[in-house]
Amino acid sequence: MKSGIQNLTEGKIFSSLIRLALPLMGTSFLQMAYTLMAMSWVGRLGASATSGNVTKAEAAIGAIGMLLWLSASVAYLAMIGAEVSVGQSIGARKLKRAAVYASHTTTIATILGCIWTAILFVFAPQILSFFKLESDIIEAATLYLRILAICLPFQFVSYNITGIYNGAGRSIIPFRNNAAGLVLNMILDPILMFTFNMGLHGAAIGTVVSQLFVFGLFFYQIKYGSRILGNFSFLIKPRLVFLKRICFLGAPVSIMNSLYAIINMNLARVASIHGGHIGLMTQTTGGQIEAVTWNTSQGFSTALSAFVAQNYAANKLDRGKKAYVYTIRVMLVLGIFVSIAFILFGAQIFGIIVPEENAMKAGAQYLMIMGLVQIFMMFELTTQGMFNGIGRTIEPAIISISFNALRIPLAYYLASQMGIVGVWWAIAISSVCKGIILPTWFSVVYRRVNKKRPQIS
Repeated sequence: MKSGIQNLTEGKIFSSLIRLALPLMGTSFLQMAYTLMAMSWVGRLGASATSGNVTKAEAAIGAIGMLLWLSASVAYLAMIGAEVSVGQSIGARKLKRAAVYASHTTTIATILGCIWTAILFVFAPQILSFFKLESDIIEAATLYLRILAICLPFQFVSYNITGIYNGAGRSIIPFRNNAAGLVLNMILDPILMFTFNMGLHGAAIGTVVSQLFVFGLFFYQIKYGSRILGNFSFLIKPRLVFLKRICFLGAPVSIMNSLYAIINMNLARVASIHGGHIGLMTQTTGGQIEAVTWNTSQGFSTALSAFVAQNYAANKLDRGKKAYVYTIRVMLVLGIFVSIAFILFGAQIFGIIVPEENAMKAGAQYLMIMGLVQIFMMFELTTQGMFNGIGRTIEPAIISISFNALRIPLAYYLASQMGIVGVWWAIAISSVCKGIILPTWFSVVYRRVNKKRPQIS
C-alpha cells in the first residue's frame, strides 16, 4: 500500500477502528467547539448587558448555527463522495482512480461553496426572518452571517479534503488541522470581542480567520506535504461517469442532512413561536450540548464508513460487521453515561454555556428529555456508517428524512397541547423510531449483500 495511506483491510479490527475513529470524533468536537465557544463568550458579555440582551445574542448565534449546519450538509455531497469513492478505490488497489475521484470532488466542493456563499450573503435578512425573531436580533444576525459567508467556499474544500484523508485512513490529519484552527479561534475571540470592543461580530471575524487558516494547512499538506494521492488537480473539467458515482454516493447523505437541518429550522421556528427567543436559544444551545453524543456517534460512523468501504471493496465484509458490533457496544456504554448526566445535571451543564437562571431552567427541561433517547440516536448514526461504507446511502436517507419530517406536524400538535416542551418530545419520539428501525433494516440488507461479491464501478 502506498506510503501515507492506511490499509484497513488487515490487522486487528478494534484497534484499527479506534485509531481511525478517535481523530474523527476529535474533529467533530472541534468543529462543534467553534460554535460552543462563541456562545460561551457571548454568554459572558453580560457584565455590561442585561440578561435579556445576552439571551438575544445567544438566539442570534443559534439561528446562525442552524444555517451553518445546513451549509455543512450541502458540503457533504462532495465530502461523502470523496470518502467512499476514494476509500473503495484504495481498497481495490486502484490509486490512480482514487486521485481522479479526489479531483472531481474538490471541483464540486469549490463550485458548491461559491454558489452557497452567494445565496447566504444576498438573502441573509430574508432567510433569518424565517425564525420569527425580533428585528434587532435579525439585524445583528444578518451581519454575523455575512461575515461568516466569506470563509464558506474555503470551508467546503476543507470538508472535501477531510473526506479524502478519511477515505485514505488518515483521519488524524484533519483532527490536527482543526485543533490548530480552534486554538487560533480561542485566542482571537476574546481579543476581538472584548479588547477591540467588537462584541458579537468579533466572534464571527475570529471564526473566519481560523477557518481560512485551516484551509491553508489542508492546501499545503495535500499539495506539497504528504501528497497521499500524488499531485492531483484541484479544479478539472468533470467527467460524467465520475460525477454520477460521486452524486450517487454523496447526494443521499447531503440531502438527508440538509433536510434534517431544514426540519430543525422549522422546529426552531415553532420553539420561537411558543417560547420566544428563550425557546429558540434553548433548542439551539441545547442542540450544541447534545452534539457531545452526536459527534461521538458521527466519528464512529465516519470511521465505519471508511473501514467498511475498504473491506467491502477487498471482499472482506465480515471485518466490517465485526467492527459494527464493537462500535455498538461502545455506543451503548457511552449512551448510558451521557443520558445519566443530561437527566441529573442538565441545568448545571447548560449553565456552562449560558449562566442565566431562566436559560438554565429551560435548558434542564430540554436535556432531561433528550437524555432519555441518546442511545437510540447513537445506534442510528452508527448504522448509517455501515450503509455508507457499502455504498448504500439511500436506505438511511429514507429513514432519516421520513421520521425527521414527522417531527414538524408532531411538534405543532404537541406544542399546542403541552407548550414548548412538546417540541422536545417530538424530537425524542422520532429519535426512538429511527434508532430501532435503521439497525433492523441493516440486518436485512447485510444478509443480502454478503451473498454477493462487491462490484465497484
